[in-house]
Amino acid sequence: MSAHNSHDVLRRDPRAEWIARNRLHPLHGSVVSADMGEVRGPTGLLRKNPHKVGFIGPNGIKRIDRLKGNAAGAGKGRRSSAAQDIQLPLHQVENPDFYVVVVPDMVGGRLTAHDKDVIGQAHKLIAGAEGKGAVLAVCFGQSKEEHFDTAGVDRLLLLEDEYYEGYCPEQRLAALVQVESAYKPLFWLFPDSVNGGSDLGSRLAARIGERPAVQAWLVDSDTSVCRGAGGTTDITRSTPRLLMLAEECADPIDETRHEALPVELDLVPAVIAQLQDRGQVAVDPNAISLAEAEFILSAGNGIHNWDQFHSAAAVLGATEGASRVAVDDGFMPRFRQVGATGTWVTARVYLAVGISGAIQHMQGIGQCDKVIAINTDAGCDMVKRAALSVIGDSEAILGELIKLAEDFRAQQSAGGDRDAA
Repeated sequence: MSAHNSHDVLRRDPRAEWIARNRLHPLHGSVVSADMGEVRGPTGLLRKNPHKVGFIGPNGIKRIDRLKGNAAGAGKGRRSSAAQDIQLPLHQVENPDFYVVVVPDMVGGRLTAHDKDVIGQAHKLIAGAEGKGAVLAVCFGQSKEEHFDTAGVDRLLLLEDEYYEGYCPEQRLAALVQVESAYKPLFWLFPDSVNGGSDLGSRLAARIGERPAVQAWLVDSDTSVCRGAGGTTDITRSTPRLLMLAEECADPIDETRHEALPVELDLVPAVIAQLQDRGQVAVDPNAISLAEAEFILSAGNGIHNWDQFHSAAAVLGATEGASRVAVDDGFMPRFRQVGATGTWVTARVYLAVGISGAIQHMQGIGQCDKVIAINTDAGCDMVKRAALSVIGDSEAILGELIKLAEDFRAQQSAGGDRDAA
């Protein structure tokens, strides 16, 4: 215990310090909780006691205190974690002097990782310019995104009319030309991707007379470094108004929350569409190579009912993949193997069933956007990597998944028949 002399000088208590270091001592808990013992290293330097950091949550699990002492009170009487109480600082831009317009791909109605990189680059350009700037995101089609604010969007123009659904580059180009006239943005940013960003950016560049920078990966307000010759060389040039950016061009926004204020613009749909989107062509998912597949259902050693696995892939419309164990055992062909020793995949959704997650497999799915794991082992590496995990028997879970998918398809068919009638 700490002692004081007549002059109120704090003195060390070697016994209390020894108890604080000894977790097996019966008085360890009381000494640490009362903050009576300091932990010093063999050289006498004061060290942070790792056993003191954090607090015990309502379910008995020790948690790290990220609220600097306020988490213990916040965690009492409820099961929510202390991290949920943390509110990111709000970044506001009132009456911006200029805009940087970002046109994200919005694949599936949500911001992709590439889109978020581009928004991060927009904020870097604003930081290097004079005056107050705001990021204006122009999004086409039906939006399912709920986190424009944490992605870094200051102003949001949602064009969700059916007029802009599907592949309609002429209509979208006409809308962007009107945005150019209304806002006079300092920069136009597009993701340089096959999902529409490079095509739409090229059309707008030709319309407004700008020579764009393509595959740009290192950009500031003065110079841009772009990949050329198939990525084997870098080309440095002055930064134009319109840029088509490569993936990982900048860090995404993750430490601030932005307003994402909706804006309205009276657009004149004056374009007569010469190209009409007739919808997606039905394609056998297994005819798509693993390297190009967007949705992969992958099987591992935990699959025992292979007929059910193939049925699940067919019902879900997923391309089949497999771990090395499943391939070596002869259940799947070699060209279906995912991993460093097979095919590196970049799927938007990777559903791993019964795969524990060997290091070679984890390397092969490193660029996948969302990983979902079905496994009986809650501590395996695949579950740790996954954004969503389901712990249980794979056969029972796949059976329920097939049933839900079939019911959903039946409801869609019934709704279509009623509309036709």
